[in-house]
Amino acid sequence: MTIIYAGMFYIATLLLVVGLAYKIYDYSRTPAPLKIPTTPAPTTQKGVAYRMAKEVVLFESLFKSNKWIWVFGYLFHFGLFLVLARHLRYFTEPVWFWVDFIQPFGKYASIMMVVGLAGLLTRRFVVDRVRYISTPSDYLMLLLLLAIGLTGMMMTFVVHTDIIGLKAFFMGLIYLDVQPIPQDRILLVHLALVALLMVIFPISKLLHAPGVFFSPTRNQVDNPREHRHVAAWAARLDQNN
Repeated sequence: MTIIYAGMFYIATLLLVVGLAYKIYDYSRTPAPLKIPTTPAPTTQKGVAYRMAKEVVLFESLFKSNKWIWVFGYLFHFGLFLVLARHLRYFTEPVWFWVDFIQPFGKYASIMMVVGLAGLLTRRFVVDRVRYISTPSDYLMLLLLLAIGLTGMMMTFVVHTDIIGLKAFFMGLIYLDVQPIPQDRILLVHLALVALLMVIFPISKLLHAPGVFFSPTRNQVDNPREHRHVAAWAARLDQNN
């Protein structure tokens, strides 16, 4: 079982890193021939950075469009952030002071994460226009994230696992010195679901995480009157002509 899970996480990590790097590269070279920032938009690069920060940290556009979706979305994303930060204790030795500080917050953030996911999943069933555009993958991704969150909560609040052995396993993977994985069924299910998420992340709609930084409606300066916008590929064509 240790060899199976070690190989699974090595493969999943490779696919995640390579796939994510390729998609980010692909986003970066996708032409944006038009000046299409969503107005009212900032007219300076500093303003664009500030707007992007508000979008990434506070989900500003979602807050303005739908408060209920914003609540569930923010509960999920902020809870996920704290949970992931808490999990850094399994990959660091000694544990960074701020990771140690957020441990109690990250413990209960899993509840926020699951509540947010449950709300987002319910929305796809009860809101007609959302149900109409939802695909099977939309439901499956939410169910996968819910399963990861629920199995994690079970190990935190119901059936505790050997976290010392778990840390030894992951530290061993980092230093290419594979250590035995705890034979806890809930833990094994949880880790298998996490590995599955890592594999499908680069080809899923979850890529909105890096994709938001490449959205021309958000990352462009609203200065069409001051400067002519020419995409890089169009500039090369002009030079060749």
